[in-house]
Amino acid sequence: MSTNEYALFLHRFLQNPKQVGSMMPSSRFLAGTMVQSVPWNEVTAIAELGSGTGAITRFIKPRVTGSAKVLLFEMDDMMKTDLQTNYPAFTCHSNACHLTKIMQQQGISQLDCIISGLPFFNFKSALRETILNEITEALKPGGYFVAFQYSLQMKKHLSEKFVIEKIDFVPLNFPPAFVYTCRKRELPNRY
Repeated sequence: MSTNEYALFLHRFLQNPKQVGSMMPSSRFLAGTMVQSVPWNEVTAIAELGSGTGAITRFIKPRVTGSAKVLLFEMDDMMKTDLQTNYPAFTCHSNACHLTKIMQQQGISQLDCIISGLPFFNFKSALRETILNEITEALKPGGYFVAFQYSLQMKKHLSEKFVIEKIDFVPLNFPPAFVYTCRKRELPNRY
């Protein structure tokens, strides 16, 4: 990661700390932990929410096959412009609240995986619910939702919506982070 990326991230954090969520981009240790649980050979459509400067995106890129559709979401216009330049094969969008609508526009019926760096605990409850409902609707049954947070405050909330398979602690990040690996509940069998 370049010095310019760190400077941009810090600048944008100082401008809007609740939206950006951290003073520094995710470390390579956090990014590596985020992508390790995903069965990449099965991924045909994936979204990354809160892509920032691409700290996790650069770990996603070599793992997806050429035919996989990748949707990146970033609210910050400067960071989004950088993402579009650095990842031209991926589509970039502003608002994760419109995830399912954008999927329809892109011809995607369901996502295999959603990776999130969104600071959910910083959001007002209505916004948090809207985004989590979009995530739930977008994922296929059994699809993965991998998110990092800086505390365990979202554990109860996420367990109400997903099956939490594991929570990893990543101390080599600033600040240290927790990675939730969750799956959308399978649909019940009806006979």
